[in-house]
Amino acid sequence: MTDLNDVLKKHVGAGAVPGAVGLVARGDRVEVVAVGSADAEGTVPMRRESIFRIASMTKPITAAAVMMLVEEGRIALNEPVRQWLPELAAPMVVRMPASPADDVVPADRVITVEDLLTFRAGYGFPSDFSLPAVQLLFSELKQGSGSLQPQQVLAPDAWMAALSRIPLLHQPGEEWLYNTCSDILGVLIARVSDRPLPEFLAERLFEPLGMADTGFVVPAAKADRFTSFYRADPEGGGLRLADGPDGQWSSLPAFASGAGGLVSTADDWYAFARMLLAGGAGGGAGGRRVLSEESVRLMTTDHLTRAQRERGTLFLEGQGWGYGGSVDVEAVDPWNVPGRYGWVGGTGTAGHLTPATGAVSVLLTQLAMTGPTPPPPVREFWRYAAGA
Repeated sequence: MTDLNDVLKKHVGAGAVPGAVGLVARGDRVEVVAVGSADAEGTVPMRRESIFRIASMTKPITAAAVMMLVEEGRIALNEPVRQWLPELAAPMVVRMPASPADDVVPADRVITVEDLLTFRAGYGFPSDFSLPAVQLLFSELKQGSGSLQPQQVLAPDAWMAALSRIPLLHQPGEEWLYNTCSDILGVLIARVSDRPLPEFLAERLFEPLGMADTGFVVPAAKADRFTSFYRADPEGGGLRLADGPDGQWSSLPAFASGAGGLVSTADDWYAFARMLLAGGAGGGAGGRRVLSEESVRLMTTDHLTRAQRERGTLFLEGQGWGYGGSVDVEAVDPWNVPGRYGWVGGTGTAGHLTPATGAVSVLLTQLAMTGPTPPPPVREFWRYAAGA
């Protein structure tokens, strides 16, 4: 009978990834396996406590932080963001998605908090990355590469100033576009709370949930647990080091990316998932509540129309979008269970929870994805986690 160790070792043994940590929880039964090495040379054994760059698995955490501010009445879902983000007070929209970036019309309405949470504000990635307005997200904001090179991104105020000069690709509310809205939400959290995003997340989420190894920087004392990060070498066919333990995450970046800047461990993200499964109550001493059941329900409910889901299929496979993460709506693959919530990371990571069954799956590797479609190690892990 195949077990999680077999599933992970198959890909490490084949040289696809240097190592991996997988966690599958079904009710009270938790299976955790660490295989391979934290580096391609095989000098540092992978451990359950190994720290990874989780990339876009950051997004659900950012959404949860926004919902805390909503619950406190400091912002509202239907509230225009212009009070806190004046750079977005009067956005312009390209006349047609393929139009030049200077061929614009005024937005027909304001951008709201919920527009950002559902990725329907007009900023982000469509299926065609070559569109002029989308290219500006890469060149001016370091989107995509910025989450993997945090030291290269502008400080929040300068980043927002640059964003204000980039037109929306679609009118607010019209289309689902990937990624950028989570970075905007990170700035919103900091401005509404009047605290840097790393401080807010640490105090309000990570400390109450016991997520001791989650943050935007890896202290020197933990560097021995921090995995190296690789990209596939298109020429040699091997692995190319993209970032080492003493690299991009060795100091706090000027821009803490709410879209993809966090490092974490399998157990830390599992603690976050357990909180959502418990309706917002943490699992630590006293089970301190960090979110309301209604906030969790909104986060884990699909808010897209069928047409929006279909146009986002480059990223969404049988899924819609809640707040900060995907929500399964169609059984396209064996692992698509209605209501399953979570997301993947471009660094080769994935985290999901299924409210209907109480199941959680977390896979952490250190090899960059080459596109939006999750690679075979991730898909086989999901198949195993689904019991297929």
